Amino acid sequence: MSGTSEGPAPATGLNRPTVTESEIATSPRTESPPPPSPAAPPSPSYRSVFTAAPLAMAVVDREGTVTGANAALATLLGRDRETLTGAVAADLVDLASDARTWHAYRELLRGRRAKLRCTRRLKHPEGHALWVRVTVAPLPSDDGGVLLSVTDIGDHRELQAQLRHVRMHDPVTRLPNRTLFFERLTAALEAESYEEGGTGRIGLCYLDLDGFKAVNDTLGHRIGDQLLAAVAERLTHCAEETGRARAGTPLVARLGGDEFALLVEDSTGTEQLADLAESLLDAIQAPFDLSGRRLSVSASIGVVERHAAGTTPTALMQAADTTLYWAKADGKARWTLFDPERNASRVTRQALASTLRPAIDRGEFALEYQPLVGMEDDRVHGVEALIRWHHPRFGTLTPNRFISLAEEDGSIVPLGRWVLRTACRQARDWQVEHPDEPPIFVSVNVAVRQVWDSDLVADVADTLKETGLAPQLLQLELTESAVMGSSGRPIQALKALSDMGVRIAIDDFGTGYSNLAYLSRLPVSVLKLDGSFVRGFQYEERATAPPNPADEVIVEAMVQLAHRLGLTVTAECVETSAQATRLRRIGCDTGQGWLYSRPVPPDRISELLGTPGVQAGVGNP
Repeated sequence: MSGTSEGPAPATGLNRPTVTESEIATSPRTESPPPPSPAAPPSPSYRSVFTAAPLAMAVVDREGTVTGANAALATLLGRDRETLTGAVAADLVDLASDARTWHAYRELLRGRRAKLRCTRRLKHPEGHALWVRVTVAPLPSDDGGVLLSVTDIGDHRELQAQLRHVRMHDPVTRLPNRTLFFERLTAALEAESYEEGGTGRIGLCYLDLDGFKAVNDTLGHRIGDQLLAAVAERLTHCAEETGRARAGTPLVARLGGDEFALLVEDSTGTEQLADLAESLLDAIQAPFDLSGRRLSVSASIGVVERHAAGTTPTALMQAADTTLYWAKADGKARWTLFDPERNASRVTRQALASTLRPAIDRGEFALEYQPLVGMEDDRVHGVEALIRWHHPRFGTLTPNRFISLAEEDGSIVPLGRWVLRTACRQARDWQVEHPDEPPIFVSVNVAVRQVWDSDLVADVADTLKETGLAPQLLQLELTESAVMGSSGRPIQALKALSDMGVRIAIDDFGTGYSNLAYLSRLPVSVLKLDGSFVRGFQYEERATAPPNPADEVIVEAMVQLAHRLGLTVTAECVETSAQATRLRRIGCDTGQGWLYSRPVPPDRISELLGTPGVQAGVGNP
């Protein structure tokens, strides 16, 4: 073979090996390369040094032919020294197997490159693999050739492999760790991994142990580590069983703490992942025997299965983490499949939570009012203030979309103050606008956290003073579950407000604790019956279900009890005239619902105040 040929030289000598790594020196080219000349034989003194040197070396002429080789090279390559002279150097150490290295080698032979260094995996004549580091450098210009040296790096690579294994595996469970898991996940999501074959899908089971912290805290970390190792064995067994049933064994990894993951490449669909998750749950729920102790634990698993195209490791893990959270929230000891719609709702919730407090300052909230109508005279006696959030992205939102968020982050306190002031100011405006009409009261919902995190009594007193509204024209509503069983500060605040003249109402009565004995000691003036009772009053022919006589008996009993205690009763969710008639006959005082009006802006309430009686649907748009 000639060093100036334009194509790779044919294989001779050693079997053609596999290329794994190449690093080529990038020294600048010489300005005027010397003309090729045959390599001169070394002087006698240098020849003796060359022959006895422990470093495997060969002198190669400008044509790429070995003109001399030492015993160390022959021993390393498993060849007779005599057979090396005249051999093609590129074939001995596989320099022609990749285009980049081959081009650099040819440039070096022509004197246009100063050095070449690369790593090769060769096949020794005895059959084993031989990892070597090859270096090619020009000899002095008088010699006109190049020196090729070869170093055995097998021990070094083996040490590197051992160190990598230690770095990539968990010492407790001996499973792949987070680093190796993400390396495999990233590789699985690269296009070339799934475009050439397979299903093009990927699946993930992401799990953690329920109550593992309690095991560490009560039994110690030694038992905790033993439990983790035992869990790892069972997960590995499940993965192997899956691999026997289908092509490919899932990768099992410990991501940290008590978190594990099983990566399923080329998954066949959600059914495969569901079967795997079921087997994992069953395996973990079987009792563990650890150092004479018998432990039972469970796991929660988030399951994600999707097309690999368009998926990133971050997106897949976020989905898995979210789904694991759902499994925990849904009761633990179960697996849950990722639901895009549920995730969209979660994302929306997070977006709302992050913008709730600034929205108060930006004035994005508004109040609508729903009439509370007297059963006997069909007149508006009061209104309930209902908050709306005019969100710039999600449109108008009702309280069920954001009130729980406000309670969680504490923004319910400033939001509640705003509702209180706005509603009281509006009630006072109606009173001024209709001086000849009996003034109507305004009912405002109050969360228990407002009582605990703020001085509600002072807030109400300041608001009434600021707006000029009489205390008896303000009604505060708290849910039954929030009031019943409360003690200390909440009860003291309610008593102080009642002493001030403010009306206290229990909302959704009949669905919470229903502690009737406790009810007699509360400073309450109004019960609002939950709409579930009223909906049972269906006597119309179009009713989808027959009426339940027990509903009327229960409602009548609650109304009579309330009246005996000196309380008035408001029925929620009144939608039909038949319901209103029955509630009136039972003795209910006021009604609220779409029969009279939906929640409407303040000007619609002003129109209702001028009418002698509220007919069915008058206030509806």
